[in-house]
Amino acid sequence: MNTPDSGGSPSVTFQNSKALRVTVAAGALVMVLIGLVLLYLLMQATNNREMYESNYAWLFTINMVVAGALLGAIVWVGYRLFLRLRQGRFGSRLLVKLATIFALVGFAPGLLIYVVSYQFVSRSIETWFDVKVEGALEAGLGLGRVTLDTLSNDLSTKSRSAAVQLSENPEAMTGILLERMLDQLGASDMAVWGGSGNLIASAGQTRVKLNPDKPTSSQFRAARTDRSLSWVEGLEDAAPGVLPEARIRVLVPIASSALGLTPEQRFLLVSRALPPNLVANALAVESANREYQERALAREGLKRMYIGTLTLSLFLAVFGAVLMAVVLGNQIARPLLLLAEGVSQVAAGDFTPKLAMQGKDELGGLTRAFASMTEQLSDARQAVEHSMAQVDAARANLQTILDNLTAGVIVLGAAGEIRSSNPGATRILKTPLAAHEGQALASIPGLQDFGHAVQLQFADFLARRSEHGLDHWQQSFELGAGAASAHGPFDQALTLVARGAELPGEDRLLVFDDISEIVSAQRAQAWGEVARRLAHEIKNPLTPIQLSAERLEMKLSGKLQPTEQTILVKSVKTIVDQVDAMKRLVNEFRDYARLPAAELKPVDLNALITDVLQLYGDETATVPVRAELDPASPPVRGDVQQLRQVIHNLLQNAQDASEPVGSVVPDDGRHVVVRTQWQAASGRVRLSVLDQGSGFPEHILKRAFEPYVTTKAKGTGLGLAVVKKIADEHGSRVDITNRVVDGAVVGAQVSLSLAVDNSAPL
Repeated sequence: MNTPDSGGSPSVTFQNSKALRVTVAAGALVMVLIGLVLLYLLMQATNNREMYESNYAWLFTINMVVAGALLGAIVWVGYRLFLRLRQGRFGSRLLVKLATIFALVGFAPGLLIYVVSYQFVSRSIETWFDVKVEGALEAGLGLGRVTLDTLSNDLSTKSRSAAVQLSENPEAMTGILLERMLDQLGASDMAVWGGSGNLIASAGQTRVKLNPDKPTSSQFRAARTDRSLSWVEGLEDAAPGVLPEARIRVLVPIASSALGLTPEQRFLLVSRALPPNLVANALAVESANREYQERALAREGLKRMYIGTLTLSLFLAVFGAVLMAVVLGNQIARPLLLLAEGVSQVAAGDFTPKLAMQGKDELGGLTRAFASMTEQLSDARQAVEHSMAQVDAARANLQTILDNLTAGVIVLGAAGEIRSSNPGATRILKTPLAAHEGQALASIPGLQDFGHAVQLQFADFLARRSEHGLDHWQQSFELGAGAASAHGPFDQALTLVARGAELPGEDRLLVFDDISEIVSAQRAQAWGEVARRLAHEIKNPLTPIQLSAERLEMKLSGKLQPTEQTILVKSVKTIVDQVDAMKRLVNEFRDYARLPAAELKPVDLNALITDVLQLYGDETATVPVRAELDPASPPVRGDVQQLRQVIHNLLQNAQDASEPVGSVVPDDGRHVVVRTQWQAASGRVRLSVLDQGSGFPEHILKRAFEPYVTTKAKGTGLGLAVVKKIADEHGSRVDITNRVVDGAVVGAQVSLSLAVDNSAPL
């Protein structure tokens, strides 16, 4: 019953108290078992009157002794708990609480059952001896007697009629008449006896008996005197649990018609078996009435017996429950107290190895699991401390890297709000982004257009990610170049190349760098190369060539024969025409360099494509063009003439790429597809042109929108460059990719994403 003190060793205290606990538990168990056995015998005695009368007194006394022993044990345990509580020993309150709870769990239901059972037994015993019950039993007995009398009278009447018939016939016919009358009377046995007790004739069971039942002399006399005698056999000698073969017997004298001085008197004995149900009911009513009368005489004693047994059962149950509550409470409290002490040590940061109980029950296993958990926590804390040190070092390294990156890095939320940024982003955007954390990038003055464009790129990327399997997007942006950015933080236009990706959760990563100087250098180099070629290869020779040709024609005109004169005129004309063609080539470069600013207005892209496709009918096109237009596409903002030029350039390039080699008219089903798609998520209309050519080499894809870059034998390479320039004027993104099916290139695709005109109804 002892638990470890706070100042002693738990293992020593447990070992010292082990023998005491085993002794108390064994004694309590033995007393409870003896009480249960005696209580069972006591209940058996209440069901057996003979056992009750002979053994009830001493059984009740032994049970009272056992109950007293249990009560003494409870008092002793309670006194021990009281002393522990006064001494303030650790866990005393928990032990008292557990013992109280278990005692109440056993006492409250027992008391309730006792009260209900007491009322039930008291009132039930009284209802057993109700006047109505006694009257019903008497009525049942009377009903049985009346039924037997009725059956006896009926059989007596029929037997007298049978005796008259026997008297009217010769004695030789007696056996035959008995066989006939057996079924008529519903009898089981019929016999004719002489006055001296000799059997004259019989039918039924009497014929097969060696010693048939013979009426007594007194029965013969009574039948002679009263003219008939009836009685019931088999009800008095019924054995318990066995249904007797009861029957009604009637003895009737037969009048003699023979002439003589002293004719012998004959008697007819008729036997009829009673119905089994009638016999069973009669015996049951008689038995119930007999038992009722016996218990009515011992009513008060029976009540005291049942109530005494019930009270003793309550005492044994409550005392046993309280004692077991204390014992079990102590068994539960000991490992809990050990756990409580260990938990307090762990809460204080002490992860040293803890004591554990070696018992095989769950609580012993709980202490062992707690000790193992404490050891694992100690190891885990060391591992966490080591990991945290590594994480801090990695975080410091990462922060150092981010702080020294020339590129800008911004972490955005799902709504475009700034979560964090590095100094590179502040330097490039010339805005203190750290002061705007938590705000949307599009709400920062001077960065509204950039923020909105980034959000649209992310929306377009998320919408197309599942379709194309992309893991990032990349796009260039112009900042500070428009009128909307005139009052922004930029003193000159910036060109940014940005790359976006989705982070775990809903955050988004934006990485960008300033490529303004690179773009300017590339443009200067490109246009310098164009100017050098135009001046050196085209423009400078054109005028001398034309002047020389015209001078030759002028000098030689009229001096040659007609045939030579014709050749001269034709040659000069050819030279002049070719010079004009070269001049037109120079004009194309001039148009590319001097492309006018786009006048953005609402444009019905589907209608514009339909209008352009009239020039690409089957009778004129070398490769058919098929349109797949989305009827849900809203109007876009664009310049009609420039968009028309874009469509023409893309269709011509697609037809050139799809045209079979060495054939003018295709015979393999190749065609070009022009498609529009409304992307509600990004708020843009996507224009795509798909060919069925051989695609582009990788090095061409990377430089497809630069001037002079082409895969055609003829051409200037300005088609896609013009498309790219017009797309930039429209704030649109243009992409070019190879279309791959089952690992094979089946063509190329050029796509533009055009902004919707918000002034037009969708």
